[in-house]
Amino acid sequence: MIGFLGEYEVTMDAKGRFLLPVALKKQLAGETASQFVINRGIETCLTLYPMQSWEPIFSEVSKLNEFDPKVRQFRRYFLNGATNLELDTAGRLLLPKSLMDYAGLVKDIVLVSAVNKIEIWDKIKYTQFFETFSPQSYSELANEVMNKDQPLKS
Repeated sequence: MIGFLGEYEVTMDAKGRFLLPVALKKQLAGETASQFVINRGIETCLTLYPMQSWEPIFSEVSKLNEFDPKVRQFRRYFLNGATNLELDTAGRLLLPKSLMDYAGLVKDIVLVSAVNKIEIWDKIKYTQFFETFSPQSYSELANEVMNKDQPLKS
């Protein structure tokens, strides 16, 4: 399993292309290291999946009961806009305009490691997200999330 680390500020050109940072490229491995799927994130961001992270998720979504209206609704939202991307010869990715519009991406963006995927945020929105989140709120959230089943040992 891939495990990404880091946060990277990059600039997108007028065509919607950006250079994937070398530090992120080094964290990719294998034959599919230049192949990705991008789609809408749960928040107002985009989610970039390396192919080896996307395939198991897509497999799980494919197994869901298509006769359940909530499943159909989830699939539509989750897969709507999902697009295959590949690094060009210069090491850039080209974002689809519809997804750029969804996330409000214009020029300055932040690539955020999210375990096995990368979130792509507008820099201003990303900064605002953290301005509204206090250290106390983070502490409470960490306690709630990490202690769900059993306490985490450090």
